[in-house]
Amino acid sequence: MATIFPFQSRTSLQTSLNVIRPNRPLKICTIRCQGDNPATDSPKKRESKPENAVLKVAWYGSELLGIAASFLRPPTDVETPVRAQELTRDVSGAIRRPVIVETIKKDFERSYFVTGNLTVEAYEEQCEFADPAGSFKGLSRFKRNCTNFGSLVDKLNMKLTKWEDFEDKGIGHWKFSCILSFPWRPILSATGYTEYYFDAGSGKVSRHVEHWNVPKMALLNQILRPTRAWLWFKKPDGT
Repeated sequence: MATIFPFQSRTSLQTSLNVIRPNRPLKICTIRCQGDNPATDSPKKRESKPENAVLKVAWYGSELLGIAASFLRPPTDVETPVRAQELTRDVSGAIRRPVIVETIKKDFERSYFVTGNLTVEAYEEQCEFADPAGSFKGLSRFKRNCTNFGSLVDKLNMKLTKWEDFEDKGIGHWKFSCILSFPWRPILSATGYTEYYFDAGSGKVSRHVEHWNVPKMALLNQILRPTRAWLWFKKPDGT
């Protein structure tokens, strides 16, 4: 049998409500989070644009300097011998990969990066050449830039240190150092690697992508930094 106590139940309910009722009015707190958007505001991204701009100016400036220097060289030194030779092809007419790789390795022995003395038959005429400063297409332009740069180099040392084969490309690891024949005699030294992408039809190199294992601006700083020998051991007449 149920017993109903109306007064007591109401009092108990009211007491319970008083316990859970807040003594202070509720306040709505707003939390604001501030920070950099890594996709748009990161320091690396903010700095990359001016760095790339400076590097591109330096790259195109060096290209123009090389072209100007080519007019000052004796006629016998202007043209680098073109290494044209018939490379072995398979039944489809494509040059076999081992033949191209062996050709690249021999071109490294001639420091083709600087001398421009490379086997042109191993490359597509519109091969893309890229490095940390930019990219362009055209085998003749690459040869010209290499030859012109070589005219500004003394005491060159370049060596292929490792070769890797992959399905669609080969990678040549190298080390390089030289003294540039500027008045302040800067030393340029770096290691890096080059990716050689092969055309599926001809077997030739269709993309030649250089990677330097030093920051892009560090390369420019090396070019602008005078050697200690030039700073401290100049002759009395200033030469």
